[in-house]
Amino acid sequence: MKKEIPYKIYLEENELPKAWMNLRAYMDKKPAPLLNPATLQPMTKEELSQVFCEELVKQELDDTTKMIEIPQEIRDFYKMYRPAPLVRAYCLEKALGTPAHIYYKFEGNNTSGSHKLNSAIAQAYYAQKQGLKGVTTETGAGQWGTALSMACSYFGLDCRVYMVKVSYEQKPFRREVMRTYGANVTPSPSTTTAVGRKILEEFPGTTGSLGCAISEAVEAATSMDGYRYVLGSVLNQVLLHQSVIGLEAKAALDKYDVKPDIIIGCAGGGSNLGGLIAPFMAEKLEGKADYRFIAVEPASCPSLTRGKYAYDYCDTGKVCPLSKMYTLGSGFIPSANHAGGLRYHGMTSTLSELYAQGLMEARAVEQTSVFEAAEYFARVEGILPAPESSHAIRVAIDEAVKCKETGEEKTIVFGLTGTGYFDMVAYEKFHDGKMSDYIPSDEEIGKALAKLPNV
Repeated sequence: MKKEIPYKIYLEENELPKAWMNLRAYMDKKPAPLLNPATLQPMTKEELSQVFCEELVKQELDDTTKMIEIPQEIRDFYKMYRPAPLVRAYCLEKALGTPAHIYYKFEGNNTSGSHKLNSAIAQAYYAQKQGLKGVTTETGAGQWGTALSMACSYFGLDCRVYMVKVSYEQKPFRREVMRTYGANVTPSPSTTTAVGRKILEEFPGTTGSLGCAISEAVEAATSMDGYRYVLGSVLNQVLLHQSVIGLEAKAALDKYDVKPDIIIGCAGGGSNLGGLIAPFMAEKLEGKADYRFIAVEPASCPSLTRGKYAYDYCDTGKVCPLSKMYTLGSGFIPSANHAGGLRYHGMTSTLSELYAQGLMEARAVEQTSVFEAAEYFARVEGILPAPESSHAIRVAIDEAVKCKETGEEKTIVFGLTGTGYFDMVAYEKFHDGKMSDYIPSDEEIGKALAKLPNV
């Protein structure tokens, strides 16, 4: 007999969620509000609506509604690839010789190859319903840009993508998938925007960053009639849409009376991790259960482990609202590592607040160690993982090895956010011994943090 679960009414018969879970509604101490960079006052609905779609603004500001219904059109689209598999990693367990039980939630079984489509289709839907001509965005490794181009094609919207220059050069095939779906793709920083030209003047020869690309995409959106900006991570609305990951994972685990001890996810802006942990963290906040949550970030861009919890600009060009988050400084440009989706200077305000309250842990790992774990996982489990996802694999393996050493039979769940088939340049660098581990010095980070706004 199927076990009763609190959110059962929000699941279809095939366990596809009918509503998104708003994690902020479960938090007693809410994340700090976005601030207007000119007035330093909380951003209003009217101000945010100049940049974002109106319905998405409502979701962004809503921190009281626990479950928000998913429109039928979006649920119909989700049915193309959801529910996504929750897989018991029997081969990995055997190879490690660990008593731990390891599960991974696989989000790579769609055209974009990642979890990003969960929010892309929602944001494109609301843009189309508002009668917009198109949207602009940034992308790091390219998963978000690919997902959004697919979603915009589905709803007949123009899609303009500013792709971080290092990824634009490293991942030409990801770029071509976007163009196949009709997107216009520009390497960032570029000379097509005023903020791009300013960044190039200040940092000549820069390989770019997500913060740079965000600045350009926002400028483009606000300078064209009928366009709005959409974002693939960081914002509350994106974590909301990504909660389908955690809701499905929890429903599957509950079905077999499995309770995880440790839940692990890679962390750049925080979208997939926030989505994965949402129903589990809600239970922890309500005192119904306890779990360990581990956010894994690159040692080259360690916002949680080495950043400062403070208000900062969400973008390098300082045209976006200020968010209170763990940040390395909006001017921090990380080294050109191969986990483009994690090269963001800050962490979403929701996860930042949970981390500040001691409700989750964070760990920074070096990229050669990450690729060792990626290769090992590919050989024993048969899936070639994305570099971003492999950060979670690295720590999941480490925790499973600890169980082997202690004899503890723990249950580990991690998010496998996508596939790495467009990341073969990175795998080539690793196999040829040309991959390095650059870790920023305290002086580099301190220089960027010294320029934090005085709020």
